[in-house]
Amino acid sequence: MTGSHGDSGPMSPSPEEILAAAEEILPWMSEIRRDFHRHPELGLEEHRTATRVQALLDELGIEHRDGLGGTGVLGLIPGNSDGPVVALRADMDALPLQDAKDVPYKSQIPGKMHACGHDVHMAIQLGAARLLLGMPSPLPGTVKLIFQPAEETVGGAKLLIEEGVLENPAVDAIFGLHVDGGHDAGSFGLHYGQRNASSDNVDIIIHGRAGHGAYPAGGVDAIVVAAQVITALQTVVSRNVDARDSAVVSFGRIQGGSQGNILADRVGLVGTVRCLDPAIREVVVQRVRETAEGVAAAMGGRAEVEIEPSYDPLINDNAMVDVVRENARTLVGEEKVFIFPKPNMGVEDFAYYLSHVPGAFFALGVRNEAAGIVDTVHQVGFDVDETCMVYGAAVQVLNALSAVSYTHLRAHETLRSISYAVFCVKNG
Repeated sequence: MTGSHGDSGPMSPSPEEILAAAEEILPWMSEIRRDFHRHPELGLEEHRTATRVQALLDELGIEHRDGLGGTGVLGLIPGNSDGPVVALRADMDALPLQDAKDVPYKSQIPGKMHACGHDVHMAIQLGAARLLLGMPSPLPGTVKLIFQPAEETVGGAKLLIEEGVLENPAVDAIFGLHVDGGHDAGSFGLHYGQRNASSDNVDIIIHGRAGHGAYPAGGVDAIVVAAQVITALQTVVSRNVDARDSAVVSFGRIQGGSQGNILADRVGLVGTVRCLDPAIREVVVQRVRETAEGVAAAMGGRAEVEIEPSYDPLINDNAMVDVVRENARTLVGEEKVFIFPKPNMGVEDFAYYLSHVPGAFFALGVRNEAAGIVDTVHQVGFDVDETCMVYGAAVQVLNALSAVSYTHLRAHETLRSISYAVFCVKNG
């Protein structure tokens, strides 16, 4: 990339130049993506994947820390040390599915497959890194490259945050993308504010008292108690959450009893709570516990309730979404940038990063119906139109460069606000 030159020296290249440079390295990104696709690894098992990432960072001359959270890798592209720090994130793990595609890069590992596009995410991130290294002038700030394990399982983002990936130097903004098999390659999907739900795992044990089925008055039927508990829990959302807000309480497993003529003394329930708003999450979790315990006690039984917090809700920073939106418009045009009308009640561990720093998580279209690439993520036939990586790498480069300017501006605005507050205090 040659960039534009003026009296002050080299400047950042134009979006058109960045896009053209991304097109030039598409074969390189495709080769990387296909290698990852042939050798998928599950969460916290991404040893080959991590080694490959490290080798590619070495080839690019990018310093890195390894073994974070077990298999995570953190690359660092230094720029102006006084400038902001922007992080880009790519997840690394695959899914326990059998690849059903008939392609040369089909998974070589039985029962494992990159069915969620994390192979694409890594290739795009490495492509963005290569483009950033090709800038004609030093970066105005520092860029961190987070290669994260275990997005699909234990929430690897949390592990890496605990390892300090957002510190030393402290991250000012972060961007992540995810492939979207429902939209065409070369398109982008954005959410303002709440994008994904929180998740809490609910485990309830109903304790009753065994007895003969012919004489039910002699015992406490844990199955009947459990049935009433489940029914009552369905009112938690309908009677405790404003109808204009969103929450879900669902139970997917119930186990109990041994014989048809014996009252069960123990029944286990396993379910999930999903919420979009942190305040509503607190209310729903509390009411689930109180309702289960209260109903069971009223029927002569006892409910033992364990609620394990899982993923946080993913709430995008609207200003950062604006950054992505403007960059995407510049690259592909307004008609290929869409706003999702509703949040997603599924979870995404990018939320952990957004709990610490402002950022945006967005969708990258990968569908190509003419080429037969139509399956969505988590399906055994999932594939992508690899031209999507051109747009993904280009927009992440623009996001990194744009966020530097934005965080500078926000810092100045914060200083002005503090100065004004001090002025008001001094002057009454």
